Amino acid sequence: MEPLTKKITIDRNSPVPLYFQFAQQLQHLIEIGDLPPGTRLNNEIAMADQFGLSRPTMRQAMQHLVDKGLLARKRGVGTEVVTNRIRRQVEFTSLYEDLEREARHPRTKVLSIDTMPAEEGVAAALCVKAGGPVLAIERLRFADDQPIALMRNYLPADLTELTAEALADGGLYQLLRQSGIRLSTAEQTIGARRATAAEAKLLEESRGATLLTMTRTAYDGSGKPVEYGSHVYRASRYSFEMTVVAH
Repeated sequence: MEPLTKKITIDRNSPVPLYFQFAQQLQHLIEIGDLPPGTRLNNEIAMADQFGLSRPTMRQAMQHLVDKGLLARKRGVGTEVVTNRIRRQVEFTSLYEDLEREARHPRTKVLSIDTMPAEEGVAAALCVKAGGPVLAIERLRFADDQPIALMRNYLPADLTELTAEALADGGLYQLLRQSGIRLSTAEQTIGARRATAAEAKLLEESRGATLLTMTRTAYDGSGKPVEYGSHVYRASRYSFEMTVVAH
């Protein structure tokens, strides 16, 4: 097998954090089957030396993939590829549009809209420098006057002008399209976790209730990321449906 140093390239001039560059490329190799389940990786110290990265950076990259369920640390064995992640496509629409289509009378309460420094994960998703300015939006979405989702969205600060009034009246994707921004593709991950006390209060759920989670990075026609969203949904009132096609 060709060594990883021939397949993974670190760009030190990129605004994307080094750990995320390494983790994303290693994830791609796992997902395309180049590193099948059972593949054992060198220890983190050796890999850090091979790629000229610090040990904490390599540890962070590997932990990122452990948290995603792609790698496992096994005592006496080391780090091993454990699974291929299955990606399921869902329709590229906003929650507001979905609720309108189902005649569920969507309503939005804008909790905050402000320019703020990008945290590392947000910066990596939007391909901007960590600490650079991004527009951060937090909204509570209602369906039939019942809170259903808490949504946090981040956009490059210079992408377009958005107001709380406009966001309260419609969906974010609608506003982006009206500004001439054509959304083309998205990468999306769906999961679940327990609600924090603040989330439970806003969503009118019991503390520790199960929430569905979705993170999405949306890209324009040129492949440039234009929006990163991190949403939580009431599992008692919301579900994701997907159509699976056999080949």
